[in-house]
Amino acid sequence: MNNVKKWLSLSLAGAMLMGALAGCGGNSQTTGTPAPTDSAAPTASAAGNILRWGTDSEPTGFDPHTNSEEASLRVMNQLYETLIEVDADMTFYGQLAESWEIPDETTYVFHLRQGVKFHSGREMTADDVVYTFDRILGKTEAGDIGALGSKASYYGGVTAVEALDTYTVQFTLAEPNAAFLSTLTSNYGAIVDKDVIEENGDLMRADGGTGPFTLGEWLPDNYVTITKFSDYWDADRVQLDGITYFLIGDEAARLAALRTGEIDFASLSATNIAAAEKEANLNVISYQTNDYIALGCNLSTPALQDINVRQAMSYAMDRDAIINVVFGGQAVPCSMVPPGLGHWSLDVSDMELYQTNVEKAKELMEAAGYNDGNRLTLKVAAGLMDSIRQAAVVLQQQLAEIYIDLEITNLESGEYVDIWGKMSTPEAGFDLMIVNDGAGTDPNRSISFFFGTGASANVFGFSNERVDELCAQGIATTDESKREEIYNEAQLICIEDCTKICIASPMKYFVTASYVEGFAPSSADASNFRDTYLAQ
Repeated sequence: MNNVKKWLSLSLAGAMLMGALAGCGGNSQTTGTPAPTDSAAPTASAAGNILRWGTDSEPTGFDPHTNSEEASLRVMNQLYETLIEVDADMTFYGQLAESWEIPDETTYVFHLRQGVKFHSGREMTADDVVYTFDRILGKTEAGDIGALGSKASYYGGVTAVEALDTYTVQFTLAEPNAAFLSTLTSNYGAIVDKDVIEENGDLMRADGGTGPFTLGEWLPDNYVTITKFSDYWDADRVQLDGITYFLIGDEAARLAALRTGEIDFASLSATNIAAAEKEANLNVISYQTNDYIALGCNLSTPALQDINVRQAMSYAMDRDAIINVVFGGQAVPCSMVPPGLGHWSLDVSDMELYQTNVEKAKELMEAAGYNDGNRLTLKVAAGLMDSIRQAAVVLQQQLAEIYIDLEITNLESGEYVDIWGKMSTPEAGFDLMIVNDGAGTDPNRSISFFFGTGASANVFGFSNERVDELCAQGIATTDESKREEIYNEAQLICIEDCTKICIASPMKYFVTASYVEGFAPSSADASNFRDTYLAQ
């Protein structure tokens, strides 16, 4: 790795210099796995078959059941796999499970691929699936992931996970759950190696996956390496020999490194896409994400317990201005169910709380006791991503018009994630936090996991009895039109409450060297590189 370190220091120095010069149920069903899409063989030599990714933020760890921020997901998506996957058309297909049946509304039986190996070399069996979900549900001692990290609320309706034989596993639910298959596709459904967890205590720096790549070296604040897993169950499909993720926090530096060929792949914000499109040796890949940015309110802050103050902030926001400054105009105002989820998403364009109305905002603030002589100072946590940092500055300017002074602190990845988990308590030390949240592939995740009382991702302390009732109804019915009505009502309640004030859902962009082929992004930000190759 000495050569890599030497290359890294030279690369970053050059990139930073260039950046300075240049100036982010009921019926029984059976389904199987489609054949993989054929991809052209790479022409790059083996020595040069490492994809170099310039990434904007530092991972916090690689445990798929506890880490969910984007920098960690970029790596974990290559290391871990789930029973099933979902394609761009939101159609489910098998991954570690070859097929599955739903004999009744509360029973799911999965038939596992035989011969799948963990990176440790041990074969995956149904016992590993049982262990994985026991861990998620807090039923194991080894590798206990604790109350905050546990994603038990994602699978709260699961009453039993049983190995019927070596390669067959059965899930039993307490009641029908229309979102169950969707939930299995998230990183919180990644199947993990019991032996690795018991040896290491957790997976923060260990690799307990079955994916196409294995974890190599992680040098914090510098790089992460992953290498091709030679015993991968679909090894012939994997073309890359590995991926190196280089931390290049400055976006101008990432663009400069792409231009000079020092990296092959990076994410850029819309503000730099026009410049990238002018480069003959670069390709731009754009896609609508299921992500959105929002301003979350810590309800332990007395001033933010007043709905007048929370709604005032929504009225004071000029979302179009934020979209133009932060996303180069390439985003849309949204609810907590963003447009990437299609018909599940509400059209917010004509909603009153999405219309900029500074006078209305001032009236609400004055009703709460604030004015020019008695301004409200709020501490806001930002950081993690370029878009969050930029949005904080724009919001600071906009909220200043309605007697609110924002004190911005940009946090590093690890500290940001730690504070995020405390944002309903005084221990957070912040009144507000700008977040980038992912809505997944089903509205149940968008609402239940972020707004359900006590849900693991409900970090701002929102609680509404009607929303909880609606979420329970939403997963209990498979009638899509009824589900749409249910989640529409839930969205309206959450929007009106303004504990989490949704701002916009952006287009996202990957910029690649012209010789990077076979990569397809995922709207749910679960992109993998099984079919990617370097044609040079």
